[in-house]
Amino acid sequence: MTITPVRHSCTRGPLIAIEGITGVGKTYLTHRALEALDVLDGQALDETVPGARPLLLDGFSQRADGRPGFGEALLGALREASAGDPFLRGGTPLAETWLLLAIKRYDLDTVVAELARGRAVVEGRSVDTTAVCQALLLHPDTPGSALETARALLDFASAYRPLPDLTILITDDAHAAIARTQQRDQRVLTSEQARLMEEACALYERLATTDPARYRVVDRRTVDERQAAELVRAWIHNARTGLDCVREPWQGPEARCMCCGRRADLAPA
Repeated sequence: MTITPVRHSCTRGPLIAIEGITGVGKTYLTHRALEALDVLDGQALDETVPGARPLLLDGFSQRADGRPGFGEALLGALREASAGDPFLRGGTPLAETWLLLAIKRYDLDTVVAELARGRAVVEGRSVDTTAVCQALLLHPDTPGSALETARALLDFASAYRPLPDLTILITDDAHAAIARTQQRDQRVLTSEQARLMEEACALYERLATTDPARYRVVDRRTVDERQAAELVRAWIHNARTGLDCVREPWQGPEARCMCCGRRADLAPA
């Protein structure tokens, strides 16, 4: 007989990830969506009030060097080892994978209190980025194996931290994203770096089809900027309802919720 927890609605806020390759407009569209939330929901932008503007947790590329914290120390070590590579490749992809997942676990630890107060948290890149990028490094020429490995890495990550409640994938023509990246960063990607971005774009899209309950996809090839921002706004707004309690996966189904503290009611399956 299998014992499973009985589902309860939790008072916590949702954990939302914004994913996609660099250059698709993740940061810009996220900020536009949050500004629209402020207007439509009439928020006073009092971030101490549950339900106020979501807390933004910066993605790896937006973090300022020198910010204190264990996660930043790990990220700094990866930057140093990669010698300036924009994809943080230091030549040891498996070891780098565990460090990146450790950063994402640390990030979750830093926002549990905000989630517990009912505030939404938006991660600029979450565990999906690590799964996609590291899977490609491990299987650069075999898309099928890369997808299988990406799924396996997400399964591994979920044993040590809950996955996002909602993952919003922003995608576009890879060449358009590469052009925006080069213009923004004032640097020309090598052909190998551009090819990696193209492969990552395709793998993100394939990965999203394997978990339609968690993913929502904004394809900028089919919607304009205004429509894209509105989709992101609506999904963030609607993510607040019907949330289950979240527990430390490694503590088992009887563990207390990380946010509301409620212990699961167990029932035979």
